[in-house]
Amino acid sequence: MKLIERSFYLDKLKNVMGTPDIKVITGVRRCGKSKLMDAFIEWIKESVMDANIIHINFNLFEFDSIKTTLALNSYVEERYQKDKTNFLLIDEVQLCTDFEKVINSFHASEKYDIYITGSNAFLLSSDLATLFTGRVFQIKIFPFSFSEYQKYYNNSDVEKAFDLYAKEGGMAGAFVYKSLEEKYAYIKDVFDTLVIRDIVQKYKIKNGLLLDKLNNFLLDNISTEVSIRKIADTLTSNKENTNHKTIGSYLNYLCNAFAFYKVRRYDIRGKKYLASQDKYYLADHSFRYAILGTKNMDYGRVYENMVCIELLRRGYEVYTGVLYKKEIDFVAIKQSEKIYIQVRDDISPTETLEREVTPLLSIKDAYPKILIARTRHEKYLYEGVSIINLADFLLNKE
Repeated sequence: MKLIERSFYLDKLKNVMGTPDIKVITGVRRCGKSKLMDAFIEWIKESVMDANIIHINFNLFEFDSIKTTLALNSYVEERYQKDKTNFLLIDEVQLCTDFEKVINSFHASEKYDIYITGSNAFLLSSDLATLFTGRVFQIKIFPFSFSEYQKYYNNSDVEKAFDLYAKEGGMAGAFVYKSLEEKYAYIKDVFDTLVIRDIVQKYKIKNGLLLDKLNNFLLDNISTEVSIRKIADTLTSNKENTNHKTIGSYLNYLCNAFAFYKVRRYDIRGKKYLASQDKYYLADHSFRYAILGTKNMDYGRVYENMVCIELLRRGYEVYTGVLYKKEIDFVAIKQSEKIYIQVRDDISPTETLEREVTPLLSIKDAYPKILIARTRHEKYLYEGVSIINLADFLLNKE
């Protein structure tokens, strides 16, 4: 399989090298965590003259004999070199029994610069503080961005490449398959494995059918405001025995496994968070097509999903805005920076453009306001609102 350097994430690893944290690479299944670690190891070899690299990949049979805490501890300690900078990098760490005990011991010894990856079933974001007694630094990995997709395929025609990305998504493991049908088969298998192995087995869920129905509901309603009670009522009306507490738990499981990302509502005028009607966005939009099919292509929702994930990838906190009963797709916040964003497919009709900028113009503060759409034109201003082509935004060219 062809590899490209994911410099955005590689730089994050370089920046935390040498810190006393346990560095944990997280992200949805098959998004490239192990490949990123491999690339980081190659960079260490080239850049750190006194490096002693101890790399363990529990997916490989050669490490099968050290899948206990005592064996792993002995293996690592035997390879420690006192006068070197010792890097400890472990892939699929959960395959070692009671792995957290030995990782905490290595961390307490202050002898190793520690990096780990693992199955989302055991390294859920909500579990990290409980598992590890030392400070944990997450490097959050997402599937390929449009920029990485274009780099992989070396396609200079931006709009043509975007049309393909909109259908194929960023799950790089699917890129080796030639037909869209084969790509979707791979992507569906990844999602099914995520649900069965990372959720059903970990939480010992007995009603797998209910989880499947919840998945399908969320897939069909990405970019749409939903409430836990509404979901429970909808499934109950379809003769599924459930309640809002069970649905709430299942939603948390799906988000902790990085399948979906929850976006809360934010009252722009009152500057407060609202308790109901959240939105859920997919880690990669291709999951929707692979599981539900492509008969009813809803590009508007998919484009909104793309923008949400791109904002999260860039490190923004993302909320849905509410102002005087008007909806703002995203309020993106990063430190002192704030951006108000609307996302649409086609804004060529004048009435559509005016309808979409009206909520943005209602906001009276001075933070940037942008409308992202498939304009296929360079950025321009409309009543002070920046109109940005979707492909250019995803390429960070705006």
